[in-house]
Amino acid sequence: SEPWSSKSVFFLCCFSCASSIGRQIASGQVLSIGSGCDTVGIVEHEFLHALDDFVTIVRDNILKGKEHNFKKVGNNISSTHGTPYDYRSVMHYSKDDFTNGNGSTIITIDPRFQNVIGQRLEMSHYDVLELNQSTISLNWYCGFSNGIMCRMDHCSKSNISWEMVTQVSGGGEIGYFMHVSTATAQEGDTEQLETQRMTPQRVCHIQCLQFYYYHSRNESDTLNIWIREFKNEQDLTGTRRLMGQITGKATSELFHHVSLNATMNFQVVFEAQKGAGRSTGGFSVDDINLYETECPHLTLQIDDFQRVLNTSASGSQIYSSRQYSSQGYAYRFAVIFYKTYFGLFMQLLSGDNDDKLQWPCLGRQMTFQMLDQTPSIQQQMTKQRSFTTSGTPWWNNPREAGSQLFVDENNQRVYGGPLLGYRSFVSLEETQDREFIQGGSAIFTLNFQDLCIQRNDITRSTTALPEAQRHYPKHNGITRSTTALPEAQRN
Repeated sequence: SEPWSSKSVFFLCCFSCASSIGRQIASGQVLSIGSGCDTVGIVEHEFLHALDDFVTIVRDNILKGKEHNFKKVGNNISSTHGTPYDYRSVMHYSKDDFTNGNGSTIITIDPRFQNVIGQRLEMSHYDVLELNQSTISLNWYCGFSNGIMCRMDHCSKSNISWEMVTQVSGGGEIGYFMHVSTATAQEGDTEQLETQRMTPQRVCHIQCLQFYYYHSRNESDTLNIWIREFKNEQDLTGTRRLMGQITGKATSELFHHVSLNATMNFQVVFEAQKGAGRSTGGFSVDDINLYETECPHLTLQIDDFQRVLNTSASGSQIYSSRQYSSQGYAYRFAVIFYKTYFGLFMQLLSGDNDDKLQWPCLGRQMTFQMLDQTPSIQQQMTKQRSFTTSGTPWWNNPREAGSQLFVDENNQRVYGGPLLGYRSFVSLEETQDREFIQGGSAIFTLNFQDLCIQRNDITRSTTALPEAQRHYPKHNGITRSTTALPEAQRN
């Protein structure tokens, strides 16, 4: 099939979830993502339409007028790109979708999957594999499995060296990972771990590097993250740019990401540098993913998560530090515990730019995630929910409409609006699925996205799809906080 770089997909905020089957519109395909359709699984379901001997369709049980949703198409219209039939696909309808009430519309030939079909958590492993085989995108992963270096190389001009190991003193790692000890190094010594050369595939020139790291060294030691860009194949030296830096006190294993903006062939360089003072440890790096999307805007890692959830009083809260969006709005992330489940929330705060910003803060999308920590991002099924800020007083200037929360490091009062998000984001039982908790830790992310910038870039026609090309999957309603939270849930 043709690469997707030659096609266009336009998203509409309408009142339904709709898409034609396959990429059928030459000038660009329109997807309707309406209220109640804005969970990641449902959006992916619609998007992948723009992409059965394993089930029986019970046509007598299909709601009148919805028969077109079960239309069979040939290989000239739809392709699985060599992947097997996938009952766990985000594209699969559930057993009772479009039923008229007389029973299930879909019966799986293998009864073990009757209650599996229709999941809307995330794309399955085969969904991702199929999508990657039909698109052009850079996705690179290295977990050093079985002692394989993934074509990475290391270069040293000192007494320290990156080594592949299975355990280090004080570390909790199991399996292969890369470690560099600074214990015998002199101040200023460096050691570099370099990826292979890679080529950006998308015109936006945005990449995200994510990895886990652990360090037990002197707090003056540094792990520098560089990219080295090459003008052409003959350029053997390249030009380095510093993209991130890790320093400070020793920690347990931490999830980390660095935003990159390579515009030409490049490689990522992990550089360990010995600082002043004695060291008894070093740096460890594992499960490196590099992909061409924006990094999360805010990450919150909670260690020993299950114990914290079980032992915290109902309504207990953990907050991130104050952050700023790319437009300058101040906010923070909150996790609230309720014994058997927990909620994720965001809160607008007063900040340095309040007098320069537009209020109320509308047209912004808040996306919450609990990360599936399966090592390769291409196999993850992350739990995600999103909502868009709209015309309510909750998004007014917190300095004028909110209440005082705390005093910051500059002895300035900080005001906040209500906590807004999802009270029942995930239950304790649901966290046992996949790898949402890894090494006892749970990882949450929040993205604060300005949709107005993206809307202004779309100038094409947004004609609604004809009824014959629409389909309306059954979905679970998104639980949003539509009233101010009670005082017990506020800081």
